[in-house]
Amino acid sequence: MKRKLFLHFILIFTALGMLFPFAVMVLLSFSKNNNLSFSDFCLTAGNYLNVFHTIPITKYFINSVIVSVFTTIGQVIFSTLAGYAFARMSFKGRDIIFFVFLITMFIPPQVNIIPLFFLMRELHLVDTYQALILPGMFGGFGVFMMRQYFLGFSKELEEAATIDGCNRFQLFFKIAMPLACPAIATLAIFTFITSWNSFIWPLIITNSESMRTLPLGLAIFKGSFREITMWGDLFACSVVCAIPTILIFLLQKKYLLNDTFKGAVKE
Repeated sequence: MKRKLFLHFILIFTALGMLFPFAVMVLLSFSKNNNLSFSDFCLTAGNYLNVFHTIPITKYFINSVIVSVFTTIGQVIFSTLAGYAFARMSFKGRDIIFFVFLITMFIPPQVNIIPLFFLMRELHLVDTYQALILPGMFGGFGVFMMRQYFLGFSKELEEAATIDGCNRFQLFFKIAMPLACPAIATLAIFTFITSWNSFIWPLIITNSESMRTLPLGLAIFKGSFREITMWGDLFACSVVCAIPTILIFLLQKKYLLNDTFKGAVKE
């Protein structure tokens, strides 16, 4: 009992420690005089209005939504198809191809930036949505994650569906994908957050203000003030940047906690 209480205390203490900086950021985003003091706390939207008047944050927000949503959709589709093929299908060179995918996971993303930039330049895609979206749609981590999930896919379900007349495509779209919702939701959350917070690649590949994403807008907003840092406005801009990722997690957490295979097969 004491051990259980101690573990709960550790978990609660850790959670509070992680939530405290965010709570401070939200509270200080309402400060009146842009000072790092809770004495200036006031429930007004003045700092948020200043953010929208100083930079085109609405355009940055829309760009980030477009890039993150399409990147997430592409990553989920590609990784789910490839992961299922590597896990449940036999074809020549399967293990070698998967090994190549694994190798890409050990290459730092910064190494690929310059080759990717030259590739996008040759394709005349610099400063476009395509350049922001395409590199994030493919990755070894997503394929590896989905493959590991499909390796635990019940053979009994596959055999039963095959007996009922399902071909490979029907087996994938009607059986495997619905049961893979927890893994797909996890991959979608990771991909969306990574794409939403991406800074270096959008900074390099975009030139015009109309193509900038929200992390770039936050950096521009911080640099737009010369000698005095407007902390209240800066925190307000940070809160706007953080809201979508929090909402995505809250909307999909039920899939993360759901055991879809429970009761599917009677042993």
